[in-house]
Amino acid sequence: MRTLVLNAGYEPLAVVTFRRALLLVLTGKASILAEDPSPVVGPNEVVSRPSVILLHRYIKIPYRGPATVTRRGVLRRDGYRCAYCGRNAATVDHIHPRSLGGADSWENLVACCLDCNGRKGNRTLSQLGWKLKTRPTAPRGPACYIRDLDRPVEAWDPFLQSAAA
Repeated sequence: MRTLVLNAGYEPLAVVTFRRALLLVLTGKASILAEDPSPVVGPNEVVSRPSVILLHRYIKIPYRGPATVTRRGVLRRDGYRCAYCGRNAATVDHIHPRSLGGADSWENLVACCLDCNGRKGNRTLSQLGWKLKTRPTAPRGPACYIRDLDRPVEAWDPFLQSAAA
């Protein structure tokens, strides 16, 4: 069970275990914004299981440079969908192949299914006559640094959408 932690300004800060979230709530450092239907049953009391909590004090996030390009990051950015055909993606492809001078950058890497990756091979999009479904860009915002946001819980959606706006 995971819990989304929001900073006092309602931006996503981290994903923690529900035990850590419950500890923050019980010590008065956070309040529950959304809860799971199944409560935590203790020997003396029943406590709601937090799904989203809000910290009472603002935590200053140190400056972070641009997000590092990783396979997981590219797949998460593209929603695990192939940039060429839209099917489920399992690998990453260089739009402009590395052997032809392509870089390992956010703008040159896209999520790709195994079939399209095999068909594309070591060729450029212009050689094949293919087009990208979306233009790849570097991810922005604090959410790109939080690891467990690639598997969000349904209760998190309103809080993550307001952070993206």
